[in-house]
Formats: sequence, structure tokens, C-alpha cells
Amino acid sequence: MSASYDIVLLDVEGTTTPISFVHDVLFPYVANNAKEFLEQRWTDPEVQKHVRAIAAQANKDVDAGIAFAVPVDLGALELNQQSAADVRHNVLTNIEWQMKADRKIGALKGLQGYMWRFGYEDGQLKGVMYDDAVDAIRRWTESSRKVYIYSSGSVEAQKLIFGYSDHGDLLPYISGHYDTKIGSKLEASSYATIAKDIGLAPGRILFVSDNIDEIRAADYVGMQTVVSIRPGNAPIDDIS
Repeated sequence: MSASYDIVLLDVEGTTTPISFVHDVLFPYVANNAKEFLEQRWTDPEVQKHVRAIAAQANKDVDAGIAFAVPVDLGALELNQQSAADVRHNVLTNIEWQMKADRKIGALKGLQGYMWRFGYEDGQLKGVMYDDAVDAIRRWTESSRKVYIYSSGSVEAQKLIFGYSDHGDLLPYISGHYDTKIGSKLEASSYATIAKDIGLAPGRILFVSDNIDEIRAADYVGMQTVVSIRPGNAPIDDIS
């Protein structure tokens, strides 16, 4: 790999942050608190925005015949044909199965990010970062290389991990964030779109991820790539 690059694009889970933090801390926080969170904040406009997104996704999944998906009828709630408790139950059912399946969809990630905000702000959560990742981020920025983040987690979730990290507030080192609203991390077109948005040719960007399929997608459009190998990451048998 050439050392000539101007931008670094980083994955989060398995690259800057241990997979165990995401799966053993962040996900259980949502699973254990979602019911109470929705009950207490049901009328919060921000919560309702995320509920509508989850409902739309759930109904789309039902139409597609996806197992475990249950319909969420917000219209019935508005017409007093269904109680708020029943609607919340269906929303929670969709949240639970999607989290167990580790679904990387915007509706779920949006609500997770919103819930995590409260956990970070009240001190229950603190973003865990690899020491060498933090050192590298600081080194890149000191050498005038901008660092961007591209994760399946929402932009809000990314900002929380870096803003409330165990190494302090790292957001000043990050020039921008991308999530799956820009496109799937497995699609080459997503990386081309990011390069265009940054304003550089893909070949001037270094992408680092633990996912070999993401690496291949970025490589396809000409980005320089490095595979992140960490304890707990999925084994990579073929990185050719």
C-alpha cells in the first residue's frame, strides 16, 4: 500500500472500538431499557420520529414476508382502535428480533443512537477506544490528514462514542461522519459517493475496516485499504 494518502476513513466496530463493547455493553443497554424508555418518553417528538421509522420498516418487513416481523399500526392508535401499550408492544417486538439478528438498518440504528445519548450523558456509558487507534487518529490529524468515520451505526451514535470516550472528547479530531444513509457499506457505490462528498479521488483515501467485504467494496472504487485485525473480530481466511 502506498503511504501517499490525504484522508483516512475509519470503521468503528472492530477497528477503533472493540466488538465486545458494542455487543456486550451498547446493545444490552438498549435491550434492557427500551421498554421503560418508550413508556416514559412515548410522547417525546424525537421518540415518535423513531417510532414512525420503525413502524414503516416493520410494515415493509411484514409485506416482504420476513419472519418475526409484526405490523405496527400507528393509524389505529390515532383512531383509538388500538392502545398505546399494544403499539409499544409491537414496536418492542420488532426492536428485539432486529437486534438479535444484528440488523444494520437505519430505523433501528436511529432509535439506538437516541437511547444511547441518555446513557452517555448520565454516565452509564463511556465509549471504549483502542489505544493505538486513538494514537493513530491524533498522529494523522497532526500530520494534516483529515479523519472521517463510516459506520453502520448512526452518525449520532458515532459522535457519542467519540465524544464520550475513555480517552476524552475525540470529536475535534474527526472531520466528518457517514452512516448507511450514504449507502450500504458492502456496496462500492457508497465509497464512491463518500469520496465525491469529501472532494477527493478515491485513490487519495485510506479506508480501514475489519470487514473484508467492506474492504473489497472500497478497493473496487480505488481506495487504499487496510484490514483491522483485533481480538474478537471475525476470522479472515482470505484477504487476497
